[in-house]
Amino acid sequence: MGVISFSEEFSCPIAPARMFQALFVDAHNLMPKIMPHSIKSVDFISGDGGAGSVEQVNFADGGPVKYVKHRLDEMDKDNLVCKYSVIECDAFADKVDFIANEVKFEASANGGSICKTTSTYHAKGDAKLDEEEIKAGKEKSMGLYKAVEAYLAENPHVCA
Repeated sequence: MGVISFSEEFSCPIAPARMFQALFVDAHNLMPKIMPHSIKSVDFISGDGGAGSVEQVNFADGGPVKYVKHRLDEMDKDNLVCKYSVIECDAFADKVDFIANEVKFEASANGGSICKTTSTYHAKGDAKLDEEEIKAGKEKSMGLYKAVEAYLAENPHVCA
C-alpha cells in the first residue's frame, strides 16, 4: 500500500474558534447554507457529531463527485484540533483506501488564525496515487475553507 502525505499552513482573518466551529462542529448545518450550489446536504450516518461519528456530504447534482463519507476520529474543542478520515468517496474508484486528516487552528497576531493541515492518502493495494489529482482535490478543499471564511466575515454573529 502506497502512502502520500501533504502538510499545509495558511492564514485566515477569522478567529480560530469561529473557523473550527463552522468547519467541524456546525458543518452539517452550515455547509448546505454556505455552498448550496455545491453541497446538497450533510447527514449523520452514525453518531451525533462526536468521535466515531460518520457523516456523509452529498454534493449537488451534476458534479463529478456525488458524496464523501467522513469518520470523526478525534475532536479537541479546547485546542481546536480535529482528526478525521475520509473513508469513502465515489471519486476514489479503486485507488484510495482512506485519507487521514488532521486540522489545527491557532491564533495569529492579527486576531485571525493560522490553519495547519496534514493529509495522508493511503492507496488500496498496489494502486498508484496521482499527485496531480490529489493536488486538484486539495484545491477544492481550499475553496471550501475560503467560502466559510467569507461567510463568517459577512456574518459576524455566526459561530461567535
